[in-house]
Amino acid sequence: MNKPATQVMDSVDSLDELLASTQSVVDEFLKPLTVQIDLEGYYPEEVLRKLGTLGAYSRHISHYRGDGVTDMGAAIQTMGLVSQECMSTGFAIWCQNTCAWYLQNSDNSKVRDEWLPRVASGEVLAGTGMSNIMKAYAGIEDLRLIGKRVDGGYVVNGNLPWVSNLGDNHVFGTQFAVEGETKRSVMALVDCRSEGFSLKLAAHFTGMEGTRTFACMFEDVFIPDEMIIDEDGAAFLRRNRAGIILLQFGMGVGNIQASIDISRNVEPLLGHVNAYLDDRPEELQQELDDLIDAVMVMAEEPFEKSDEYFHELLQLRLNASELALRASQSAMLHTGAKGYLNTAPAQRKLRESYFVAIVTPAIKHLRKEIERLSLVVA
Repeated sequence: MNKPATQVMDSVDSLDELLASTQSVVDEFLKPLTVQIDLEGYYPEEVLRKLGTLGAYSRHISHYRGDGVTDMGAAIQTMGLVSQECMSTGFAIWCQNTCAWYLQNSDNSKVRDEWLPRVASGEVLAGTGMSNIMKAYAGIEDLRLIGKRVDGGYVVNGNLPWVSNLGDNHVFGTQFAVEGETKRSVMALVDCRSEGFSLKLAAHFTGMEGTRTFACMFEDVFIPDEMIIDEDGAAFLRRNRAGIILLQFGMGVGNIQASIDISRNVEPLLGHVNAYLDDRPEELQQELDDLIDAVMVMAEEPFEKSDEYFHELLQLRLNASELALRASQSAMLHTGAKGYLNTAPAQRKLRESYFVAIVTPAIKHLRKEIERLSLVVA
């Protein structure tokens, strides 16, 4: 019998200890795998498990912590350290943290108490199938999953094209529309072992390989009431979307900092000619520091309080995407021809930065929502 989430404690007491332990895992276990992850699609499961034992997925989970604190800033910093080395692994951490965030904020004690301790500790690895849902609520596409109410739960059909950090024994959170109720969706936790559910490898990517990204196929998949996170999916997303987006900053700031460091590291050799380039490391560092300061202030209140709050958060998220593109391009230009080597960090960071810019919410999605909210808050 699993302990209730409220009885489980973090294994690392202080943020400094967590960051130091995370860096040790990065140096000892992740760095030797980074090129293999990028070029061969290796899934770093052992690294993800080690980070789970440190408490990397639980700092923002008040139900899991003994002190009841929601430390979103610590989760961002930890993810940022990992993403500096390998953003594929950082993205897997975002998936894990985000699924834990869904469970943390569920009013259904059955799903929360059963699964939150296992996800927040890394015992069970988890994904987040919310890209389609966030786009649907923004009017970009339709919901792809349809659920029919039956005795004891729902039967779900449809497919989600790309969901990451998945495997046969993984879980993920998503939403489905309710048949016959055009304005209602349900938030649920999906167990990949469910009968009628299957994973299909649909594509290979030029970056972000090693993230276990699959198409998810639902053929009469029964989701019991015990796996329902919230019966009102739209309201659930509105309450918790700020946390989803805040966590994404870990990937962005990690990618940006790594790109700045790459540019800075070639200064002794190429500084005399790199001085003619735009977006110099010291300039980008100041922009990144200012961005981090602003994000950390918002992370103190990870639940959306107003349209003004969410408007500001989306603008910061857009700034992170745009800065990642600039910083990674700068790293390539500062490095020169050596950045083209297929194992070079510069070209890897460039490809990763495009993911920062296109992962939901993508730049175009962000600008659409910022425009809409600008009219509301004006």
